[in-house]
Amino acid sequence: MSINIGLLANTQKPRASEMAKKLVKWGNEKGIQFLLPPNEASILGLPGLSDDEWRSEVDFAIVIGGDGTFLRASRYVMNWDIPLYGINVGNLGFLASGNPEEATQDIEMILEGKHRIEERDVLEGRVIRGQFQKYTMYALNDLVLTKGAFARVIYVEVRIEDQYLTQLPSDGIIAATPTGSTAYSLSAGGPIIPPHVPCLVLCPICAHTLYARPVVFGKNDKICLIPKGDHRDLVLTQDGQLGYEILPSDRIEIMLARDKRVKLIMLPGRNYYDLLQEKLQWGRGIVNPDRE
Repeated sequence: MSINIGLLANTQKPRASEMAKKLVKWGNEKGIQFLLPPNEASILGLPGLSDDEWRSEVDFAIVIGGDGTFLRASRYVMNWDIPLYGINVGNLGFLASGNPEEATQDIEMILEGKHRIEERDVLEGRVIRGQFQKYTMYALNDLVLTKGAFARVIYVEVRIEDQYLTQLPSDGIIAATPTGSTAYSLSAGGPIIPPHVPCLVLCPICAHTLYARPVVFGKNDKICLIPKGDHRDLVLTQDGQLGYEILPSDRIEIMLARDKRVKLIMLPGRNYYDLLQEKLQWGRGIVNPDRE
């Protein structure tokens, strides 16, 4: 049975574009078909499909770039059953973790079925303005409420369902999935949570109080954030890539999506804890007491 492999790449990075072309050439030599969506096809000067055709015909997709490219790819396939495998030509690479030098071997392993599929939870965010739902969005990593350019503290009321929890004075608040716990939330002091743990994290950014700490909520909890005061320069960002204007007294509801997941392709010998050791350099430079 013929398998169609989708190819998504960060065409703003010359290295990613170069690798995409090399993979297409390699595929032609091996009888492996790569399908390109409109943007990649036009930039790379190769034949492509429409967005809907691409999504309906692809069995799995290779994502070439960094974690930002992978996040964009996850939104692109959000409503489709298309597993993703990332090849990292960016920086850290928690999501796009494949090695460019081993890309063709990795693809052959996937085609041979020597892989597993890991489903990742996604955040669902809703912005309620008055009696109307203004925006709905989905994020693999995080939804972040932040202030604008001025150095002003924002005050945000936090509720769980309809129960009042606290009011936080801070520079902003991060709501993250376990997948996003190693992104912005980690930089703000949040915990590292393995992706198989069904939960979400609420992490304040530079809280202007000593009692504010990151909190882990259950998979069925709904967090409500309500900005207080008259601050009119607030933004809710989706995976750090898309922004939505937030007005005072808007109600931001955040929960784990019930009917959406993102599927990642995982290869043998590369589990989450191996990735943590590699990317965070855990265990390096530590003195071995047995050698003293």
